[in-house]
Amino acid sequence: MSAISPEIAAAPALPDVLPPVKLRGKVGTFVNRYPTIAVGGVLLAAMVLIAIFAPLLFTVDPTALAPAKRTREPSALYWFGTDMLGRDIYSRVTYGARVSLLVGFSVALLASVVGTFIGVVSGFMRALDSVIMRVMDGLMSIPPILLAIALMALTRGSVQNVIIAISVAEFPRVSRLIRGVVLSLREQPYVEAAVASGTRVPKIIWRHILPNTLAPLMVQATYICASAMITEAILSFIGAGTPPIIPSWGNIMAEGRALWQVKPFIVFFPAVYLSITVLAVNLLGDGLRDALDPRLAKRL
Repeated sequence: MSAISPEIAAAPALPDVLPPVKLRGKVGTFVNRYPTIAVGGVLLAAMVLIAIFAPLLFTVDPTALAPAKRTREPSALYWFGTDMLGRDIYSRVTYGARVSLLVGFSVALLASVVGTFIGVVSGFMRALDSVIMRVMDGLMSIPPILLAIALMALTRGSVQNVIIAISVAEFPRVSRLIRGVVLSLREQPYVEAAVASGTRVPKIIWRHILPNTLAPLMVQATYICASAMITEAILSFIGAGTPPIIPSWGNIMAEGRALWQVKPFIVFFPAVYLSITVLAVNLLGDGLRDALDPRLAKRL
């Protein structure tokens, strides 16, 4: 065997496993540390841009009827095909993002505001805690979808009524979460010191209680947003949500279920859009939970 030269012997040995490639800069550091937030945020931002710029994305009128062109297969002319009334499915799915995102964001905001108010009052006011929580327990005993259906049965179908119905079904869960946080904060020394010094209750809540509820509230709001979009699609699918004339993902799937076996693309494309959007919101929520939890943040 030939002898190894001193230069080769002195060279450092290569590692068996190459280190992972890491991005540089502030953006790269953030992506490497919170990849779930980055992926979920990018997907959600893409869906928001699709909804905002729908008229510029080679779409046509989503409600325009063309019976002579009904149930066309996906092609270069009709990217997602056409439905049984000849309407362009690509345009309807693209415009449908507006309805789902509007419902999801609105329900998350409305349920968070109402639930936070009820949770703070219940957690800080001992005299009202028992009464308020029993009412919340009663609302939570009803499945959210059944409660939303019952509320929609009392009103006419519209996007506003769908938002209100789903919010009523969701805010009790927010109130219970915030109440638990407030109960633990109420016993903190700085809150007891503020009470002992004669600080008024509204000021204590505003300065010491509410800021410490934002982290769990933000995480809960993302899950409410995803749940609201699914609930809206279910309501529209069974005919209890938005009117059929509005191009929502649930309405599109409801119209195509009769032709599912022969024309599955009518249901497939809105279902994919809905799944991607819900996945993006859930990924964002998981990432926020990891980033805002001090115990998990130390491990990252």
